[in-house]
Amino acid sequence: MKKYIPIIILTFLPISLFAQRVNTGEDSPLLKLHKAEMAITNLYVDSVDEKKLVEDAIRGMLEKLDPHSSYTTAKQTKEMTESLQGSFEGIGVQFNMVEDTLMVIQPVTNGPSEKVGIIAGDRIVTVNDTAIAGVKMSKEEIMRRLRGKKGTKVRLEIVRRGIADKLKFTVTRDKIPVKTIDAIYMIRPTIGYIRIGSFGATTYDEFMTGIDSLQKCGMKDLILDLQENGGGYMQAAVLIANEFLQKNDLIVYTEGRMAPRQEFRAQGNGRFLDGRVYVLVNEYSASASEIVTGAVQDQDRGVVVGRRTFGKGLVQRPIDFNDGSMIRLTIAHYYTPSGRCIQKPYVKGENKEYAEDIEKRFKHGELYSADSIHFDDSLKCFTLRKHRTVYGGGGIMPDHFVPLDTTQYTKFHRQLAAKSVIINANLRYVDRNRKQLQKQYPTFEAFKNGFDVPQKLIDEVIADAEKEKVKPKDNEELQLTIPRLKLQLKALIARDLWDMSEYFAIFNEGSDIVNKAITLLGE
Repeated sequence: MKKYIPIIILTFLPISLFAQRVNTGEDSPLLKLHKAEMAITNLYVDSVDEKKLVEDAIRGMLEKLDPHSSYTTAKQTKEMTESLQGSFEGIGVQFNMVEDTLMVIQPVTNGPSEKVGIIAGDRIVTVNDTAIAGVKMSKEEIMRRLRGKKGTKVRLEIVRRGIADKLKFTVTRDKIPVKTIDAIYMIRPTIGYIRIGSFGATTYDEFMTGIDSLQKCGMKDLILDLQENGGGYMQAAVLIANEFLQKNDLIVYTEGRMAPRQEFRAQGNGRFLDGRVYVLVNEYSASASEIVTGAVQDQDRGVVVGRRTFGKGLVQRPIDFNDGSMIRLTIAHYYTPSGRCIQKPYVKGENKEYAEDIEKRFKHGELYSADSIHFDDSLKCFTLRKHRTVYGGGGIMPDHFVPLDTTQYTKFHRQLAAKSVIINANLRYVDRNRKQLQKQYPTFEAFKNGFDVPQKLIDEVIADAEKEKVKPKDNEELQLTIPRLKLQLKALIARDLWDMSEYFAIFNEGSDIVNKAITLLGE
């Protein structure tokens, strides 16, 4: 199961506030900590790594706080923030590993690799004369070799289907944009669909580009898909909520022990103030995605569909260190317009139980039935226009609950995915048939309406599964697996021939939550 780390980053407190609270007297906890570190470094029987000692002490302090205060090393900080800041520096390819070989899924449009002639299906076998194919090099190590500062050059050797000799390219690295929006397309003639994967520095601009393109296609209503969106920058969420709300409508407010109440209100200049809005969420929708959802629900601006959200209502402030490492320290709670704090309960220092919350929802049946969800009356609030009852205290409950359908994915299907059988079979199929598919289906619409996954590909998946010692329990499980397997394969093929919007345009047709929103809009 995919893991998400919901984060919201704010800068509330000036550094001077820290100095005001430092006790430097003889009974100072800070002096005690300093003495302990000095004693261990200078007197301990064996040598110690002083840097690691301090990092472990920081982690130890933060672990006794809430589940979202954390410390990251310089490397971890860079990796964590890169996807939210809107770009990284590299050669500009989407790739996957096929049998220990890097295969290009798509070069980034107008990126460094596309400019020198690298195409989808190419296999990169050496980087700066070092073999990366067939040597069981980790994906992380390969990425490290491909990435580098803008303007630097990297030499690549490539194997291309149909060409006997290796091809040599020199690619000049450049800034590569990182998209935070997964899909933008017209899901029905007057209904637009936008899926936001995370809230980063470029999300608002991507969103507005999407709104413009959909309105030109005749969009009157919008499905905003925030399923599995783990959060990101609060400001991006506020800007997007602003597009739906009237002037001075409260979007969210924050408040903490040392952080006075701060309100964020709509400016009244939104581009989508009139059409109907349906927000899709599930148990992995967290943090910034809950800000947008809570604002839309509390202001009675739209309808929320899906399952109860994660319940992350804590605000983190980044505290940077000179070596590039960072503390993300919780300084406040955030509240929806009706006054709900949607942070789910936790015990300080008991992070294991907190991390297992989603698993507990599975076990006690909440994901399958709304009747299994019980809210305390003390947490009751009311929406601001229609005065509907809503609850705080642990995520946002949708207006229309859609249960998790466990029959959609059999145990056999889940094992196929876990062993990468599906993705590898798909990559090989597209690699062998790319030119034929592009000729037969020159447009996505032609592919969507005319392509059927061939039985030969299904047989290949089953044969590959047997090699991995993965088999269906019986013929009944196999037959239950095939329809969803075909849908997934068709979506993956569409992704490899076009992009993620086309992937979701096919995959969403099998989504209960998406189809529920379409049905409600039709009503």
